[in-house]
Amino acid sequence: MNPIAFNLFGINVHWYGIILSSATVTGIVLALKEADRKGLDSNLILDLVIWMVPVAIICARSYYVIFNWDFYKDNPREIIAIWHGGIAIHGAIFGGSIAVYFYSKFKKLSMLQLLDILAPGLVLGQAIGRWGNFINQEAYGYETNLPWAMYIDGAYRHPTFLYESIWDFMVFLTLQVFKKRKENMNGDVFFLYATLYSVGRFFIEGFRTDSLMLGNFRVAQIVSLAVIILGMLFMHFRRRKRKALKKSFEDYKNRHAKDF
Repeated sequence: MNPIAFNLFGINVHWYGIILSSATVTGIVLALKEADRKGLDSNLILDLVIWMVPVAIICARSYYVIFNWDFYKDNPREIIAIWHGGIAIHGAIFGGSIAVYFYSKFKKLSMLQLLDILAPGLVLGQAIGRWGNFINQEAYGYETNLPWAMYIDGAYRHPTFLYESIWDFMVFLTLQVFKKRKENMNGDVFFLYATLYSVGRFFIEGFRTDSLMLGNFRVAQIVSLAVIILGMLFMHFRRRKRKALKKSFEDYKNRHAKDF
């Protein structure tokens, strides 16, 4: 498929950019709806996005360039050629989280609440954005004879971009159900997203042929494993905190039973 969608006044408009822009807009719209649901002024989310998106893109590209430095040191002009592909979602999440942290401090808001608001739209945006990899013929897997193999780069291969797109959409649906639980605390939705996404990414990354490497290890698998561990620890301690709060409330009710 031609990666160039059309030419506008002499400028080539790439499908990759169109798809990533669509993914970003979708994520923003969902975040605004989620803010409304939580009773938070949606203008705060729009202000956050103005800062977060550029930082996320810069960090996503920087992350990719750093782990492909052998190529980019000899091709410095390609560093800014993001339309040729080459951004790392882990870099984007890291950069976006930094922006959320400083914004929450400046506005005196809960960082964890903001992350919860962003998480469903983020993972749906990831599901959409993976199709940009298909257009650019990247993020595909090893050769295979499985029935769902796709013909990419001269061979039938694991469509790992499709695997991740489907997985991300499943995570999105899970979050849509999970976020409605009354017992949720700030941060629960985001850390569930981070953990579930990382589980899928860890296994899918093993099929890819273009993984960013750190020595003999795949960077995405290292990061995913670390996030899974941190996410599970976070959820474990949150569960214990909820139980302690519930027990404290029950003890209070028992001591003041006549008041209830």
